[in-house]
Amino acid sequence: MTIGTIAEASGLDSETPHKGNSIVLQPEEGSSYWQPKPADGYATVKISPQNCCSNFISMGIQAIAENCNIREHWHAEHEEILFCFEGEGEALVDGVLHRFVPGTTVFVGRWVRHKFTNTGRGYLKLTWTYLPPGLHAIMASIGRPRMPGEAAPAPFSPPPAHAVTAVTGYDPKIGE
Repeated sequence: MTIGTIAEASGLDSETPHKGNSIVLQPEEGSSYWQPKPADGYATVKISPQNCCSNFISMGIQAIAENCNIREHWHAEHEEILFCFEGEGEALVDGVLHRFVPGTTVFVGRWVRHKFTNTGRGYLKLTWTYLPPGLHAIMASIGRPRMPGEAAPAPFSPPPAHAVTAVTGYDPKIGE
């Protein structure tokens, strides 16, 4: 991982106030977690307040195993952008089914129900961008640490939903 500043990249001097930083991560860099049923697969956090000076965003990738899905859910306080870059699947957004193939982009605002299903062979891979940040904490709270190249564990169950909601605000009752 390479971390620098925007000032360095733009040629500004290091005394520029309010400058941001930059991060370059290679494909297997980032905090990675095996994901529980029904997604199986894994998620790798690329950008979050833990490695970046931005308090406005978290971003990562998720690989959903064959015949698995990211269960239908919603967010009370977050917006999310999802971009498919490998595989074939379906996106169920507010009850409407869409193809989810490389190049497909989905935006979901607060309280918008969404689900992603792998309908193809191999992993369905997507990026997620979460505003404000928080999905990095969800991935860590429901997953198990993953090292690049290691074999996938046997499918495992997520922690109780109320435990995740209490910590992350993910999937609360609508209106809470």
